[in-house]
Amino acid sequence: MATTAAGNETVETGKAGSARAFSGFERMVAWRYLRARRKEAFISVIAGFSFIGIMLGVATLIIVMAVMNGFRTELVSRILGINGHMIVQAVDQPLSDYAGLAERFAAVPGVTMALPLVEGQTLASGREGAGTGALVRGIRPDDLTKLSVVSSNIRSGDMVGFATGQGVLIGSRMAAQLGLAAGDTITLVSPEGDVTPLGVNPRVKSYPVSAIFEIGMSEYDASIIYMPLEEAQLYFNVEGIVQSIELFISDPDAVDELRPLIEEAAGRQIFLTDWRQRNQTFFSALQVERNVMFMILTLIVLVAALNIISGLIMLVKDKSSDIAILRTMGATSGAIMRIFFMTGAAIGTAGTLAGVVMGVVVCLNIESIRQFFSWVSGTVLFDPELYFLSQLPADMNASETVSVVIMALSLSFMATIFPAWRASRLDPVQALRYE
Repeated sequence: MATTAAGNETVETGKAGSARAFSGFERMVAWRYLRARRKEAFISVIAGFSFIGIMLGVATLIIVMAVMNGFRTELVSRILGINGHMIVQAVDQPLSDYAGLAERFAAVPGVTMALPLVEGQTLASGREGAGTGALVRGIRPDDLTKLSVVSSNIRSGDMVGFATGQGVLIGSRMAAQLGLAAGDTITLVSPEGDVTPLGVNPRVKSYPVSAIFEIGMSEYDASIIYMPLEEAQLYFNVEGIVQSIELFISDPDAVDELRPLIEEAAGRQIFLTDWRQRNQTFFSALQVERNVMFMILTLIVLVAALNIISGLIMLVKDKSSDIAILRTMGATSGAIMRIFFMTGAAIGTAGTLAGVVMGVVVCLNIESIRQFFSWVSGTVLFDPELYFLSQLPADMNASETVSVVIMALSLSFMATIFPAWRASRLDPVQALRYE
């Protein structure tokens, strides 16, 4: 049984040369090198900053990825909740037989709804001359009831007037802009009006507001007006026809498999587009932004890992005499390397685990945190007018979180290899001579 001074403390080495890898002796020495001592305060500060850097880097990565996933998920759910997954439009003849077509499309396996629509741009005005552009969507009352993203989010009023063909539904932000409430009258002005000898006169007509809905996506809540289909056909001079039939399917990612079935059910030539084609640029931009953010934020973890290198190199220099004594008493170069490897890896592992906990806690309370900082700063963080959503979403993905953890641990472990190798290559004679 032999002893050596490791960190000014007596450590029993036993048969160091024959000790197995990562033995209790190696773990004990590595742990003692992690403890803060008065003369090693600077090294402890570097280790502390390394720990904090890795923790913040991992937490930031998890939070940002979760927010971007939640942002995409919410946008997709709202965009696909109010717009069809597949859109059927006419090619050679108008969709005058839309009722029969809608029935045939709805009978296709995988299709949940088929909604004939008439759309048109108008100028909407309310009280005191306030006006805004609006998209009028003519839809059958029964179909609007099936469109749960609208019918289940009525904030005021009811759908009785809409069902009788007399009233319209408007979004909550449009109602606020125009100063309208349920029961008030909204005036719509369409440039496609009546043709007279003096030219085309804009069509102006007023409708009672039956109800006000709030989807939660500011762009839709501020611009869409739902009107009974027959009234919309009269208003836009398209009696008896619709411009498109929107199809909702059970699996939005299965549009390619359903395309031939839809074309066969149509029984004639149609122009068929899907939600991916209509929103390709938008969702591609989101994906690129997400990947770039992951790469940029990874640099935070990389910088923290570099701090581990500098801290371990200073620790190796400070412990050169201890290393020499351990080597002369039988410790192999591999044992020395493993001791310092465990010392640095412990910092990276602890920082990564703390970052995961911090990231999960923030993600679970992201909206409360946003409201708190908005209250403290007196400004609106995550403005719905800019980001389309009224709340800050966070959707943690298990595989992404695991990949962040693996990346952080890999960088931390790789950062410890060079200092640990330097320690294992230290010449005991040279170390004791200059001590």
